[in-house]
Amino acid sequence: MDKQEQSSTSVPVTTVRLQDIATAYGQSAALMAAVEVGLFTAVSEGAGTYEEVARALAIHVTNAERLMVMLCAIGLLEKSEGRHRNAADVERFLVAGKTGYMGPWITFTKPMWNEWGKLGEHIRNTQLSVLGSNREYTTVDARRYHNATYSIGLGAGRRFSRQVDLTGRRRIMDIGGGSGAYCIAAAKAYPGIRAVVLDVPAVCEVARDFIADNGVADRVQAQACDFTQDPFPVDCDVAIMASNLPLYSREMIAMVIRKAHDALLPGGQMHLIGETTNDDRTGPMGPAYWGLREAVSDSLGLGHSESDVIGYFRSAGFADVAVHEFIPGSLSRITGTRSA
Repeated sequence: MDKQEQSSTSVPVTTVRLQDIATAYGQSAALMAAVEVGLFTAVSEGAGTYEEVARALAIHVTNAERLMVMLCAIGLLEKSEGRHRNAADVERFLVAGKTGYMGPWITFTKPMWNEWGKLGEHIRNTQLSVLGSNREYTTVDARRYHNATYSIGLGAGRRFSRQVDLTGRRRIMDIGGGSGAYCIAAAKAYPGIRAVVLDVPAVCEVARDFIADNGVADRVQAQACDFTQDPFPVDCDVAIMASNLPLYSREMIAMVIRKAHDALLPGGQMHLIGETTNDDRTGPMGPAYWGLREAVSDSLGLGHSESDVIGYFRSAGFADVAVHEFIPGSLSRITGTRSA
């Protein structure tokens, strides 16, 4: 076969994929806008055409059409016989008023939008720091962040309490525990367990509200703690660290795991739930995104692989180190036990 024949039978190389990636911010914008104007809720309530959605949302029919075409193109809406319906995950998680509604989470990254547009400048920056440039949380910042992430966090906390048998365990320390979702879920599932959420003062103030609202303030505390510097409680037999992994460097995560090991009671277990990449460091997309996001903050954080985290646990002295799938394609749960 000559070169001309080979070329005519191979799949042509085009610019389409590169163009789609270059304009992918439009997909994010369409999703966020749909949440902000309540489009998915309107569709769930029966608005199935451009005209019906326009009336329900009090927007121009042309804007309804433009937005809905894009939402169909990215798989968030489905169309049949001239009418639209929400995709299954959209119907479950993006219809206001339904249990598990995560609309606030969809838009909570929006304040970083402009900085992502300057990613090239951040990549050229050689002056990186442990916490970067965007870690000074006020109580207002903490409340906005955790109001957006709490519903997802509580779902993850419930999943943890279903996966992990905490029978006979006495006290949990949740390192960087945020809203306290994991401790709240554990306290509800195991009436005898106590817990402490360790986080910065502004976050603790917000966590105490969530804890009180869930009726577990008698067994769950929020204690101010900069886990990169401050000591940990020494009366806990469970340590949890969830969704903080990409925020920090390899050295910092290794140090925190070592501190947790040394503070745990003999026989205590640590569970790190994190956005881990595969060992080849080629994905998945979610962990890769969260690692790159740290460039926008000029921090030393990055995406850690599962083998990285296993190494941190073993170096800290943990035994029975193992990896468990937590949320496929998103989160792994790495565990270890302090020897008795």
